[in-house]
Amino acid sequence: MGSKNKLKRFKENETFTNVVQPTREQIITKSLPYYGKWANEFFKNNNPISLELGCGKGEYTVELARQNPDRNFIGIDIKGARFWRGAKTALEENLPNVLFIRTQIELVDLIFVENEIDEVWITFPDPQIKWKRTKHRMTNPSFLNKYKKILQPNGIMHLKTDSEFMHGYTLGILEGLGYNIMYAHHDIYVNHEAPKNVVGIQTFYESQYLKQNKPITYLKFNFQS
Repeated sequence: MGSKNKLKRFKENETFTNVVQPTREQIITKSLPYYGKWANEFFKNNNPISLELGCGKGEYTVELARQNPDRNFIGIDIKGARFWRGAKTALEENLPNVLFIRTQIELVDLIFVENEIDEVWITFPDPQIKWKRTKHRMTNPSFLNKYKKILQPNGIMHLKTDSEFMHGYTLGILEGLGYNIMYAHHDIYVNHEAPKNVVGIQTFYESQYLKQNKPITYLKFNFQS
């Protein structure tokens, strides 16, 4: 994507009513206008909130919102030029239950209060395979603690990835910490019992992986021990 196109998207994001782009200071000081009241103040309802972390173009966020009008969906990514597409689509389709927040995922526990979120989707994250990148891996114990903090006690976590390494790493972490693994499969498209909201929605990159016969893995878990 050219720099001119990126700038155009950044400017357009500033006009979108379904995009929030807080400063780091706002997040650190917890002075965001919607802090602790995203459902009531932003969405104007009491519906449960689902997050997609590292939402990319927002395809999963938007499709889940289409299928579940009684839930609120928030996509989070630092790359605003990417989720511009999802935000624009949601506005074009008049989807009132979609929001995108431009920020770093490691700040997620400063954007939401304890028990504010109902479920978290992590779709096709960078597996950060090198050992020195472990601290950036989105299912390492530090990140899991952040998700646990903002999730309701029975809140659900979803991990969908093309990385067998990420799948196996996360399984090991969850088993070591004694968390409840509700579903796990290393190739969901050959498993006829895979949840519909997992096999029924595909991102652009996922469709490319499938064309290459690359297996897609999925984990569903919560923090009950």
